[in-house]
Order: sequence, then structure tokens, then C-alpha cells
Amino acid sequence: MKQKGIDMIFLITGSLMFALAVNLFIIPNTFGEGGVTGLTIILFYLFQWSPGLVNLILNAFLLMIGYRFLDKMTIIYTIIAVVFNSFFLYVTEGWRISSNELLVNAIFGGVFAGIGLGLIIRVGGTTAGSTILARIANKYLDWNISYSLLMLDLIVAASSYFIIGAQSLMLTIIMLYVGTKVMDFIIEGVNPKKAVTIISEEQNKIAEQVNVRLDRGVTVIYGHGYYSKQPREILYIVVSKQEVSLLKKIVKSIDKNAFITVHDVRDVFGNGFVDISK
Repeated sequence: MKQKGIDMIFLITGSLMFALAVNLFIIPNTFGEGGVTGLTIILFYLFQWSPGLVNLILNAFLLMIGYRFLDKMTIIYTIIAVVFNSFFLYVTEGWRISSNELLVNAIFGGVFAGIGLGLIIRVGGTTAGSTILARIANKYLDWNISYSLLMLDLIVAASSYFIIGAQSLMLTIIMLYVGTKVMDFIIEGVNPKKAVTIISEEQNKIAEQVNVRLDRGVTVIYGHGYYSKQPREILYIVVSKQEVSLLKKIVKSIDKNAFITVHDVRDVFGNGFVDISK
């Protein structure tokens, strides 16, 4: 229940941040957007239809599609996010910020939108629209959510060219890119992980010290040298970026001739890291 409460705070805060991105930075500067929000903004420019109401109606149809492909909890969280996002779009519809710098507004629009979407996606929800399609691509094709969303959003944003013009479209693309990077930061966190492989004659001592000093699990992979044909035990360890330095010191103190490779890791799920259900 405590975790569900935290998730609700993330969903509500994310919905508010995204609504503020639309009403404070996007609409006042005649920018475009991606996904369903982009369509609602186009309809607002053309007919002055309420973005909050249109967003709720269009996303209701897309939720029917998502219901068949996404798990129950994701659908529940998405419904919560869509309802609150539409509500905040309506409540903050007349809000404005005093700034005439288009580039600055585009950057901050991306920051607000990226934080909002990142918070929602981080706890397992979506804002429906193209986010549903991005999560489907992530679940079944293992595509990166942020960049799948960027490509889908660019397609919708490009269609607004004839309404907002070339300059606003270029600024919109900048805003979407900024939003993608911020969303990546929110989803993946400030603590990137590293995967380390170690080949050593003292693998047992190294594994023991990693367990004791780093409190990390060690996986042993069996292989052999191509030239020597000698069997070898390869250690595979996933640690935080900050722990790499200590791991190197452990290996160096035990075997100075050890062979070590360090790899960047995009996502780590499982015991000691992120719950795979998210």
C-alpha cells in the first residue's frame, strides 16, 4: 500500500508537470507536440477546443487498444494519469508565464514535459496516446521507450507544420529532443549501472571479496581460451558506476594480471536493482 501511495504521487505530479508544459510553454508560443497531445493542440489552434476535454476523449479510444496489449496495472495507472492530466490541462488552461524568449521556452517546455512523462512511465504508467504504442514496442520489441516515443511524436509534430510554420516546428523538435533526454534521466535515474567481466586465475578470491565488500552477486560463466584450450571461469558482475573503482581495487589487490572489461548497461532489473514489473 505504501508503494502504491508513492506511485500515485508520481502519477499526479507527472500529470501536473506535463499539463504545465502544455499551458505555460507550448500553447502560448504556438509550438507543436507529439502524440495525442499534439493532436489536441492542433485542434485548439484551429477550433479553440479545450485541450483537456479533447485529450480525455481521444485517449479513451486509445486505451481500448492498450487494454489488449498492456498488463492490468499499467492500464490502471494509465487511466489515473490520463484523468489527472486532462484535469490539470483544464484547470491550468489560462495560466501563462512572462517570457518572450522562444528558445528558452522550448527548452523549459521540454524539461517540464520530460519530467512529467518520466515520472509517469517510471512507476509503470503512460499518458496513453503514443506512449501506449511506445510501451507496447518496449514490451514486445525491447525498443527504448524514450526514443520510440520521440520518433512517434516527431511524426505527429511534423504534421503541424502547415499550422505553426517552420520556425515553430524547428523549436518543437528541439523541445521534443530535450524532453526525451530529461525523460531518460528520470526513468533510468542518476545512478547508471556497469556490467563487469573478469578473467583471472584467482576468480574464487575475487568473487568472495565482491560478496563481502560490495555485497553484490557474482555469476560464473564457464569458457576456455581459444589458443590455450584451457578451461576458465569468467566472473560477471553488475555494479553501480560509483562501485567500479572499488571493484578494480579489489581485483588489483588479488591479481594484477587479471583481464577486466567494463560495459555500460542501459537497464538492470531484478534483485537489488529495479523491480522488473515496472
